[in-house]
Amino acid sequence: MILVTGATGTVGRPLVRALRDRGAAVRTLVRDTGGLPAEWDDGVQPVIADLNDAGSLAPALDGIDAVYLLTPVDPEAAQQARKVIDAAATAGRPRVVLQAATGVGRRTSHVRFFEAHAAGLDHVRASGLPWTVLAPNGFLQNFLGLAPSLRSGTLALPTGKAAVSYVDARDVGEAAAEVLTTDGHDGRIYELTGPEALTHEEIAGLIGAVLGREIIYRAATPGQARAALLDAGLDEWRASGLVELYGMYAAGEAATVTEEIPRLLGRPARSLTAFLTEHAPALRATPPTSQPPTSQERPA
Repeated sequence: MILVTGATGTVGRPLVRALRDRGAAVRTLVRDTGGLPAEWDDGVQPVIADLNDAGSLAPALDGIDAVYLLTPVDPEAAQQARKVIDAAATAGRPRVVLQAATGVGRRTSHVRFFEAHAAGLDHVRASGLPWTVLAPNGFLQNFLGLAPSLRSGTLALPTGKAAVSYVDARDVGEAAAEVLTTDGHDGRIYELTGPEALTHEEIAGLIGAVLGREIIYRAATPGQARAALLDAGLDEWRASGLVELYGMYAAGEAATVTEEIPRLLGRPARSLTAFLTEHAPALRATPPTSQPPTSQERPA
């Protein structure tokens, strides 16, 4: 039995699907049982627990062979990660697969979102549990949250001229399923990227080619980006964290391309062009309301 936290999120949903395709029994940690994905079959067992409540985690971890640990973007995420790892150590010796951020092993980036990942890595190393880290780059899926801006013909981000090797979250979920269901991954940190690193000017050009109209990249300043994020409804902590993340991109710290996804899955990582072609209708559609350009798991 494999426990998945963040099971209804950007990576969690394709991970649960990939685990079920492999015949693995899955337990999903949820806050409530309302609105669960319709695709979950009888092999998916939802259990109510709270990452902030250590007492609620023990039943969720009972009889578990492996845990996929994904904490939300939250100021308390470091403590949440520690609580899950402690509960896992008490429950037995399940393997912990921690989703972190690219570069977590090098500790080179000062992004508040990543502090929980570093804390989780340190804690699981000290726990004596078998562990693996998946450290994906930014997700292609986050461009869907930028659709309102793209419809106006602009891709505006404070990411400068550096390239980023964005990765499809479905590839991350499928790679996680491979690691969770096969041996030989203990003590490894897998940095997961897309097949190429592109500047945001190049990305704007590809989006425009797919949508059939010109998309212009505008390199916003950090102040402009922060103001826009606050106007979109993000709180101060998350808006400032996103600006820090964009600064990491602008510094060229997310440009590395790895071969980990091809090695784990035996096929190439999904490309931006393929992703955009698949999601062109969603990018063209007019939504009822605009959403802030972020995601629960990992901002773009």
